[in-house]
This record gives sequence, structure tokens and C-alpha cells, in this order.
Amino acid sequence: MMFSFITSFQNLIFISKIIENALATLRLIVVAGGKQILGAILQFCIALVWILVTGVVVTNITKDPLKIVFFAFGSLVGSYIGSLIEEKLAMGYNLITCITDNNDNILYKTFERKGYNISKIKGEKNNQKKDILLITVSRKKKRHVLSIIKEFDKDATIISEMAKVSDN
Repeated sequence: MMFSFITSFQNLIFISKIIENALATLRLIVVAGGKQILGAILQFCIALVWILVTGVVVTNITKDPLKIVFFAFGSLVGSYIGSLIEEKLAMGYNLITCITDNNDNILYKTFERKGYNISKIKGEKNNQKKDILLITVSRKKKRHVLSIIKEFDKDATIISEMAKVSDN
């Protein structure tokens, strides 16, 4: 077998670090989205996995220095997997600011008709009248909103940032 030199401890280290770092990546996003209790529960799990796997790594480390490599590589893979999971879950909201020449209100009315939370401000850029649209949207719908904007005004300036929506 090609990888027969890999021990069960190395496999355990690698898989544990993937789990730990994927959870840590998710925890950051969850806490940033205002879910502190879920973040605390995830942190408990992260700490538990970390202490267990670190104990395995430091035990007889001079006899098996590859444990360090599997520890680090598991961290790399876990962080990447965590970001992929977070992208699929797409928790939270974005505030999309759209600066557009679409002064005939078609874009604004399109979003309003579709039920989006939208506000409009009259603005000016380079001595030209502009509409500034503020659209609050769940992250799952962000790409759809961007495609609608580009359909109406492919030259629109678009700024997207994370938003915390208050229930008040």
C-alpha cells in the first residue's frame, strides 16, 4: 500500500484538526452574526478537540515528528472546509449599496415589487444625478440581487457588506 507508513495516530490527528478548524471557521461567522450562545457551544467543542489532539501530538513527538505535519496539514484543510461549509450555509445578511444611473425608478420598483427591503437616496457623482439604493438581503439571495442590478445597469457601482439586522 502506498501510504502504509501513515499511522492511526496520524490519521486521528489529521481528521481531528480538520474538524476543529472547520468548527472554528464556522464559530467566527456565527459570532459575527450575533449568535453568541451557539458560538460558545462551538468553542467548547473546539477546545475539547484541540486538547485531545494536542495531547496526542506532543506525546512521543521525537519518535514520530510527522505528527506535526499532519497537525498543520489538518489545520489547513479544516480551515478551507469550514469556509466552504459557511459559504453553503450563507448565514446572515448583506447590505448592498448600489449607485446607479437608473433614475427612472425601474430598478427600485423591481426590488420593491419583489418584496426586498430597499431604500433610495438621491445622489450625485461627477456632477451627474444618481440613485443610491440600499438593499438589505439575506446572504443566500445576494447573488440573485446582484444579477438583477447588472441586468438593469451593468455599470452600476455595487458595495456589499455584512449587516446585522435588528428585530426591533
